Amino acid sequence: MTAAALFTQINTDLKQAMKQSQAEATNTLRMLVSAVRNEQIAKQKDLSDEDVVAVVSREVKKRRDSVTQYTAAGRADLADKEKAEISILQKYLPEQLSEDQIREQVKMVIGENAGAPFGKVMGAAMAKLKGQADGNVVQRLVKEQLG
Repeated sequence: MTAAALFTQINTDLKQAMKQSQAEATNTLRMLVSAVRNEQIAKQKDLSDEDVVAVVSREVKKRRDSVTQYTAAGRADLADKEKAEISILQKYLPEQLSEDQIREQVKMVIGENAGAPFGKVMGAAMAKLKGQADGNVVQRLVKEQLG
């Protein structure tokens, strides 16, 4: 069994961060390695790069949600910490599409699923944009397009 190339890269970057005494990167990457290993245990198999990207996406989403909550609570210090972790994690995600690019993809999905309800369009859009777009942005644009 071989580990996904992305997971190997994350482990390499973790070792490098530890050698260079980069505490924030070390802590963030340790958390990510733990999350990937937990996913491996849950699925009882080695993960593909696509699976690892899904784990990274989940971790980024958790932090974005935390930033929103911390900002609302007036805790800029904690929000800044979460933003720093997001910037570390985003290195392991595919390039994110711009809102205009997402809008074009959503239009294509709606065209392919003419007359379909919101849930079906949303599912198809998320499958097409997996790892390349924030689900909240996709949801907003699908609602906007469906009226």
